[in-house]
Amino acid sequence: MLSTSSNRSDDVVDVDQNSQPNLPIQQSKSQSLSHRPPPLAEAEMATRSLSEDSPPTPSWFTPKRLLVIFCVINMLNYVDRGAIASNGVNGSQRTCDDKGICTSGSGIQGDFKLNNFQDGVLSSAFMVGLLVASPIFASLAKSHNPFRLIGVGLSVWTFATAGCGSSFDFWSIAICRMLVGVGEASFISLAAPFIDDNAPVPQKTAWLSMFYMCIPTGVALGYVYGGVVGSHLNWRYAFWGEAILMLPFAVLAFVIKPLQLKGFAPAESGKAQVVASVSEGSEASNLNDHVSIGESRFLNQLSQFSKDTKDLLQEKVYVVNVLGYIAYNFVIGAYSYWGPKAGYNIYHMSNADMMFGGVTIVCGIVGTISGGFILDQMGATISNAFKLLSAATFLGAIFCLTAFCLSSLYGFLALFTVGELLVFATQAPVNYVCLHSVKPSLRALSMAISTVSIHVFGDVPSSPLVGVLQDHVNNWRKTTLALTSIFFLAAGIWFVGIFLKSIDKFNEDGENQISLDSKANMKPLLEGNGDNL
Repeated sequence: MLSTSSNRSDDVVDVDQNSQPNLPIQQSKSQSLSHRPPPLAEAEMATRSLSEDSPPTPSWFTPKRLLVIFCVINMLNYVDRGAIASNGVNGSQRTCDDKGICTSGSGIQGDFKLNNFQDGVLSSAFMVGLLVASPIFASLAKSHNPFRLIGVGLSVWTFATAGCGSSFDFWSIAICRMLVGVGEASFISLAAPFIDDNAPVPQKTAWLSMFYMCIPTGVALGYVYGGVVGSHLNWRYAFWGEAILMLPFAVLAFVIKPLQLKGFAPAESGKAQVVASVSEGSEASNLNDHVSIGESRFLNQLSQFSKDTKDLLQEKVYVVNVLGYIAYNFVIGAYSYWGPKAGYNIYHMSNADMMFGGVTIVCGIVGTISGGFILDQMGATISNAFKLLSAATFLGAIFCLTAFCLSSLYGFLALFTVGELLVFATQAPVNYVCLHSVKPSLRALSMAISTVSIHVFGDVPSSPLVGVLQDHVNNWRKTTLALTSIFFLAAGIWFVGIFLKSIDKFNEDGENQISLDSKANMKPLLEGNGDNL
């Protein structure tokens, strides 16, 4: 098991918790202390000084409330993914039989007269915004409060989703989908580190599994939600409904007192900016004011981003983990988008949205949570995470591949359900490796690069490529068998990770960080009422 009390540096100052009984969150401070702890009086003065400069700490939040709120937001993100893939929202093309009798199309595909390739591109358009914005948000987290950045992203997501419902052609909805990706970028980069900071130490992967459980569950609910709204109202109402549901969370991120991430100095603190200000002032002076402070800050951030990215890509464990995740997500992305249509055409499911949605909800919840709890029971280490990733993906691939070979609908559902249970067990372990194979100050960037990579090289090309393959072979069974075989590649890559030298870096000191309470290191950052919602 991990222990956040071990391997701590000597610059930790022990402050009596009784002196500040109402402090609900352990803040990161951007001052450096001597290796020998100062006298208690000096410690108290330092604590008081830093507290005055730090932003007010929230008392309403508890770790469980944070987890619940982030889970709901994550689920809404993926409800949107499922809704646009559902037959009710996505619809179908205009078709004509041999006798020349034509039926009008439905949904987005029918209204905008999209072919399968355009339809696949539309499903991946959000990635353009996600690709550009994720590294930006991760970099900005070092100079701006990460919680406020989440609020900015959720606001963009809300307005972009409402715009999807008001679109009038292919390009208008494609642009709105790109903006949806911009809005999602801040949340996917910063939410997991917040949860990792505040989860109880023996349950870190279990908490991560609850968060990532919302991905398959959200997609599945999106199938059902899109099918119901699209068939009873209109596909546009599905997007408008999503925007209304997300709006309160966007507002909440701005009105509540902000949280702070481990490894990052409080952006609002004057003392936290001393080093940056001195550096900026010196550089501006050396350039004889030819470069403004704003330009200097941008150059500093760009230089730091380049350095952080280089450091991240030198972590072999992290790179291997992401490569396996790319291959895995290539299949999952295509499953989520083309699954209902494949099921409808292979097994003549009249209610494919409901069928795939129901199976994915059950497997997503049970499989993802099981993966987190199994890793906690095995011992939450990077090596054990790779063992679970490779074994679960390999066995899941066998069951899914066999399922698509069967002609019986019930046989398919039975084997496919087992296969999905196994492949969804990877969600907590793969993200655990992303968070613990890098030092704390790189966690936001590690999540951003991981997310960008699995989309750019995974589900973004998979949807249109599967569409092209299907247009060519015109056989959904062959298409799904070819797609499913890529799971074996993911299992093989993760198997290699077992033999790499891995070090858990969660307890390494982040840059500009100071811990004011060594006893609190055994507890989540959010304290007070931790057992209550």
